[in-house]
Amino acid sequence: MDKVLNWGLLSTAKINRALIKPLRASKRTRLLGVASRSQSSADAYASEWSIPRAYGSYEAMLADPEIDVVYNSLPNHLHTEWTIKALQAGKHVLCEKPLTLTLDEVDRIIAATKETGNIAVEAFMYRHHTQTLKVKELVDEGLVGQVQFIRGSFTFMLTREGNYRFVKEYGGGSLWDVGCYPISFARMIVGEEPVEVFGWQVLGPGGSDDSFYGQMRFGNGVHMQFDCGFKSQFRSFVEIVGTEGSIQIPAPFKPGLKNEIYVTRGDKQETIKIKGQELYLGEVDDMCDAVLHGKTPRISLMDSRGNIAAILKFLESAQEGKPLKIA
Repeated sequence: MDKVLNWGLLSTAKINRALIKPLRASKRTRLLGVASRSQSSADAYASEWSIPRAYGSYEAMLADPEIDVVYNSLPNHLHTEWTIKALQAGKHVLCEKPLTLTLDEVDRIIAATKETGNIAVEAFMYRHHTQTLKVKELVDEGLVGQVQFIRGSFTFMLTREGNYRFVKEYGGGSLWDVGCYPISFARMIVGEEPVEVFGWQVLGPGGSDDSFYGQMRFGNGVHMQFDCGFKSQFRSFVEIVGTEGSIQIPAPFKPGLKNEIYVTRGDKQETIKIKGQELYLGEVDDMCDAVLHGKTPRISLMDSRGNIAAILKFLESAQEGKPLKIA
């Protein structure tokens, strides 16, 4: 029987709620602790969610030898610092996306995993879901022929004043927050890195992008377009177009327990029903498999590095107003 891994929440962020349920559903995990910047905040959160241990600082949780895995849900600009500190404290880390905001920071995390022998994984939950795996399988089997074009959207209205997502220095902006999803999805489907990008952005008062519009070209001839933003109604979809058909995915980034995708070939459309699972359970199971059985995580740090490289080049392109090659 597998050892039960003790998990600790590094912050009291809202996204924690998505992970608490699967951590309690898995027989291989135990939610042991939560850390905050003050003891009173940690105590209140631990009481609300029935978490046994509350730490009044992030360092205090990392010093607890019984914590095996840390979930880093801090704001984007703090991901690198605390992921590396957790690795050096002997913990494995599941870090919210984006893993980092620079390529140098990714490389520092990669180096820390090699030095410590501990595991760090970026928490792109949709990548583990049965719908995502099925779409990838259908494309690889040639259902739509040779892939030519992918388009995607992820927008919603962000109305919370003072939210860190509006602040450039905190890793804010819609591209880092939601645009990362269609970029990640396209890279996964194509199976290689883009060679050129072109982006346009609409900046908000905090200096980060409220909306972003991008195009991406792959070396094998596949093209991709996407939009993301904080100022449009909720929209979320991906379409994959090939020489023999297309696949429409109405809920690509937050699939649920019951899912449908639509395949069009000629004048016929087929609905494929896909049984799902609790959205965040897959990334918990993936981490357990990596820690307990030495399996390679589904999302490698080099995969994360590729996504961050594309995002950075998009931001540079939008600033310069021209297409840019990715070396």
